[in-house]
This record gives sequence, structure tokens and C-alpha cells, in this order.
Amino acid sequence: MKIIILGAGLVGAPMALDLSHDPEFEVTIADISQDSLRNVVERQRAQSTEHRVQGTGHGEIKTILADLSDPSYVARLVADFDMVINAVPGFMGFQTLKAIIGAGKNVVDIAFFIEDPFELDELARKNNVTAIMDMGVAPGMCNVLIGYADHLLDETENILYMVGGLPEIREWPYEYKAVFSPVDVIEEYTRPARYIENGKFIVKPALSDPELLNFPGIGTLEAFNTDGLRSLAHTVKCANMKEKTLRYPGHIEKMRVLRETGFFSQEEIEVRGIRVKPMDLTAKLLFPKWKLKEGEVDITVMQVMVEGKKDGKKVRYTWDLYDKYDPASRIHSMARTTGYSATVALRMITAGLYSRKGISVPEFIGMQPECVAFLLNGLKERGVIYRESQEMI
Repeated sequence: MKIIILGAGLVGAPMALDLSHDPEFEVTIADISQDSLRNVVERQRAQSTEHRVQGTGHGEIKTILADLSDPSYVARLVADFDMVINAVPGFMGFQTLKAIIGAGKNVVDIAFFIEDPFELDELARKNNVTAIMDMGVAPGMCNVLIGYADHLLDETENILYMVGGLPEIREWPYEYKAVFSPVDVIEEYTRPARYIENGKFIVKPALSDPELLNFPGIGTLEAFNTDGLRSLAHTVKCANMKEKTLRYPGHIEKMRVLRETGFFSQEEIEVRGIRVKPMDLTAKLLFPKWKLKEGEVDITVMQVMVEGKKDGKKVRYTWDLYDKYDPASRIHSMARTTGYSATVALRMITAGLYSRKGISVPEFIGMQPECVAFLLNGLKERGVIYRESQEMI
């Protein structure tokens, strides 16, 4: 089976390497950056040397230098492949997905674009396409687990999930490294947070409602409101639903100072006769300090908690994830937890376990227990382990 991955960035490369281990897949990866494609080839060569020593092997990853910003080109490009993973930047994700669906190809998408994916549902059904959206870690696996708990319960009453990607070593001044696009990180600090409380939509400023929480293996982290419910706000019936982001203590106040001073503004100001956007200056100064270095250890921590009623009794389901950079593969944790969710989902489709046509958000997968088990087992095989607990409350 021929697989193409669109995007060879932080997550795209590990996905290609993972899929190349399956002899049934012929893997190709496309990107506009020759350096990114070269990185994929070099990493596979390094792994191939190690695997030859161990007596194992995998297929060669093919690369295509391509400008994926042209939807018509994307449609022609994917025509020769059986399945697609869409890992392009969010700003071009919707049009890229539309082109993939228009070409009649099943697809797993981690572009995390802001447009409503269900606008493409009719096109996907018409073309007999299975398209799974937002199939990362959060959104992604958290949605799957929420959908699963909602499926088990007679009535879902409370949903809370908290997630953070962090450097293991805290370095002054920010004690933070961006494990995905820094621009998207800033969005978490500026976009109002929407959540559901007592059945009503509530809107609060980003970085609001801070609280300190303890997590095993990490210690104390601070949690704050972010706008991450996405499809869950419309697909799961629940009176109380909220997402919070996790950082090391003190991060909220630093980001609030920058935000309120105007450093995140996109409105031009004049400096010595030159018009500049404060955000452009911030990006130039701040983002290099947030860059994860090669070999630098990052961690991903997530807790998903769902409460409700089952057979007249109140039940709480909890899933905890604690994942670290893998020194053997030299793959960062956020790439592992995001990318492997997508590659295992692709395997789930090719195995015939999930075949719903049209646009699927991950919580739809949670309605099928056999699919949830497949995802959790596939991630466990790759060292990404979700620990489940259930208790009466």
C-alpha cells in the first residue's frame, strides 16, 4: 500500500519513519524544504544502520520536493497513492484536505486548521472517503478517550482535560520550549477561551483561572484556560466541559505581561519612522529562546477526566499520560505522542476496523471500543502509554 505524508516537519518525519517499519507500506514524504526532506533521509539511514546490526529492517522512504500550497497540485500529487496523512501547517490545512478528499483518498489529518471541517463532510461522503480530523494528542487521543467514556456512560456530566508539552530542564527566563509552532503557542495566550459551564457557553480571556496542580514525576504545574474544545463542544452532550493548558509555575504571569504590554499585537506601530508589527519583533527575539535543541529532552503530560452516571451510580474515568523524549530514536515526545496517534489511526483504517465515510473527529472513533483498544495498544507498542483508572464517586 502506497502512503504519502504531506509535510516533513517536527511530526512528519517521525511518522514517515514509523510507517516505513511496516513491510506492507511504501512510504513517501513531500515538503517544500529540501533540508527537511534531507533530515528524513539521514534519520532513516541512521536507523537502518542500527537495524542491520539488530537483524531488522524497513523500506526506503521516498521524498518529493513540492510546494503543497497549491491545492490543484496536491490533488494531482496524491492521485497515485492509496492513503494520505495531512501534516501541513494549519493556515493551509483546510484547502489541502479539500484537495485530498476531492481526489478520493482516505486521509488522517493533523493540520489542526481553524476552519470547520464538517464543511467538507458532503464532499467526503460523495467521494466515499474516510477522513479523520485532529488525530494528534490534544486534540486527538483526548477526544477519543472522551468519546469512549461518553459511550460507556448513561449520562456525561463533567469533562476536564489538561495537557502540556514542556522541556524537562527548566531554564531561566521562560522555563519553556515550543514543542509545536511558536505562533500557535502565542494563540493560546491571546485567543479567548471558550468552554461549557452548566450547559452554557462561557468566554473568558486566555490565561484565566490559574490553578496549581501536582503531577507525579514532574511536580507542581500551573493550569489555565485555553480554547481547545474544538469539535467536542458540538459532538458530545455534557453540561460542563473545559480544556486547560499546563506550564511550569510563573509562566502565566510572564505571558500576561508581554500580552498586556502589546508584544503579541499584530497592529503596526511606528518606530523611528518605520512601521512594524510588535509580534514580528517578538518572534525575532522570543522564538529562538523557545527552540528545542537536538537531543534536548521534552515531556508531554496529559490528564483526561470524565464523570457521569452509569446504572444510577456516579463514575469517574481518568486517563493519565506522561511521555518523554526517546534518546534511542532521537524523537521528541510531542512528535511521538502526536505523530504515532496519526500513524496508528492510519493502520486502524487499513486494517478495516474504521470505515465511517465522511468527516470524522476523533471522538467518533471513541464510540467503537475495538478501535479505542487498537489505538491504545498501538501507542503502547511505541512506548506511549495511557494509564486508565475508574472509580465510583
